[in-house]
This record gives sequence, C-alpha cells and structure tokens, in this order.
Amino acid sequence: MSTFTLHINGRKYPADVDADTPLLWVLRDTLGMTGTKYGCGIAQCGACTVHMDGEAVRACVLPVSSIGSAKITTIEGLSEKGDHPVQQAWNEIDVPQCGYCQAGQIMTAAALLKKNPKPTMADIDATMSGNLCRCGTYHRIREAVKSAATKTKK
Repeated sequence: MSTFTLHINGRKYPADVDADTPLLWVLRDTLGMTGTKYGCGIAQCGACTVHMDGEAVRACVLPVSSIGSAKITTIEGLSEKGDHPVQQAWNEIDVPQCGYCQAGQIMTAAALLKKNPKPTMADIDATMSGNLCRCGTYHRIREAVKSAATKTKK
C-alpha cells in the first residue's frame, strides 16, 4: 500500500491504497464519495465519469497511481449548490428515470460544454454516445445538454 494525496473537489485527501486501485473505488470506498457510480468496470458505460483537470475520464479504469497532482472533480464537486447549468437543465427537462447513470451523464455533458459552449446536436451525440442509459432517456439527455448550453457562461 501507498499513500496518495488526491486533489478532489478543491480539497486534498490522503488515500492509503494499492497503486493499481481504480479511482472509482478510492472515491466510493475510501473517501465515501458515492455520487460516482459503478456500472461496468471496463470504461464502456460512463456511469463512473469524473473530471481530471477538466477532462471527462472513466474512474473505474483509472489507477490512482496515474493521477499525480491532477485535479479531480466528482458530481459532488461540480457545483456547490447543485446549480451548474447542466444540473439545472437536467431538472427542468426532467431527464432521470432511475437516475443511476445521471452523474456520469452530467459530468460528460459538463466537460463537453466547458470545451465547446455551443455544441451542435452532432457534437452532443458524438460526446454523449459513450454514456449508456438503461432507461433510454437519450432524447431528454440531448435536449438538456442543448438547454444547458444556453445557460453556460461563455
């Protein structure tokens, strides 16, 4: 075991874990941040998406030893009051059904809008296609991302 100092949601956290432990399990099991979900364990569903230095990454396959001094943002840290434009749009459009994939969907959409504040529907589809929703709310997800783009500060 090694001790890693992780920069998560604007704070530093020590984590005594094996170097190959995926970030997902450090977040959930070691640090108690359960907003990031386990879906597939092979980076195919997107439920575990977090931001690493602003980029959307899959925490289920990201070894804690590869993070270094990168800044991690989880769904808990996306906005202090849950008022990020994507979160607002998610509520307004009433996107979730079961809600399991939503943290990953929201984190992916937020990363997209940070890079591209005015995405086309093709941009949204291309970016969001890697996130699976078992309930099939894809139409509402697309609508919410487009709506959030109008709320995002340029």
